[in-house]
Amino acid sequence: MKITYSIIAPIYNERENLAELHRRVSEVMKQTSKPWELVLVDDGSTDGSTEMIRELAKKDKHIRPVIFARNFGHQIAITAGWDYARGDAVVIIDADLQDPPELILEMSQKWQEGYEVVYAVRAEREGESWFKLWTASIFYRIIFRITDVKIPLDTGDFRLMDRKVVNVLKSMRERHRFPRGMSAWVGFKQIGVEYKRAARVAGETKYPFKKMFRLAINAVTSFSYFPLQVATFVGFIAAGISIIAIPIVAYMRISGSSAFFGQATTLIAVLFLGGVQLISLGILGEYIGRLYDEAKGRPLYIVREAPEKQ
Repeated sequence: MKITYSIIAPIYNERENLAELHRRVSEVMKQTSKPWELVLVDDGSTDGSTEMIRELAKKDKHIRPVIFARNFGHQIAITAGWDYARGDAVVIIDADLQDPPELILEMSQKWQEGYEVVYAVRAEREGESWFKLWTASIFYRIIFRITDVKIPLDTGDFRLMDRKVVNVLKSMRERHRFPRGMSAWVGFKQIGVEYKRAARVAGETKYPFKKMFRLAINAVTSFSYFPLQVATFVGFIAAGISIIAIPIVAYMRISGSSAFFGQATTLIAVLFLGGVQLISLGILGEYIGRLYDEAKGRPLYIVREAPEKQ
């Protein structure tokens, strides 16, 4: 049977949300009257989510379980979902139900109108601290301005994509992944739909500040050379200041001014230039580290158990 809709949900310690996720997705998909599947990608859960996914799959043939051998991360779990999804339209959704499955119907309507990527725009966000809201807003706007690809503002991974888009994304096998940037990079006909993001139904967030920061670095380094350009720009500024300062300091020393006697000025200059050099080396290290990871050629993920790919 040909599948029309594939819904991909990465799972990491979401036992408390799985039953409700399955119920709400099932109710929504019944309204489409089309064949569908729910691809649950277990990303090395340790709270019993794996066993619950197996039980749900036994009861409902719509569920397509993909069980990782260990935790590989949310972005890799999305990639595995693309690999195993069989639908003509593929939806990515979070298991915490902050992204409402009911919006899939509106996304589906846009897809039927001819749009090939329908992304969800967060008009409102419930249950999140001011710090999370502020950092998220800054993150999206910085990424929008400095990356080579114009990623839509205030969007996450919640989106519907046509099969032709997914096939292109499946061919992109870089290790440090940023799916929302990748789906913007491929182009095609895209449109956004606004929604109100709900608070988490149960459990704790799987994206603390540390992971958000790492995601931001992946986004910047995957789609922009801006950090390297900044390092070069700061180097030119430091060199320019030095060139201007040399004759000024020499003149003041000859004229007997005491403004530049002592080691304080020298120490400050050395510390400043040393800091610039170390920051520049760190930026270079981020890019070189990514080259090293790609050169190793390891698989993106290892599956313990999964159905046959299409």
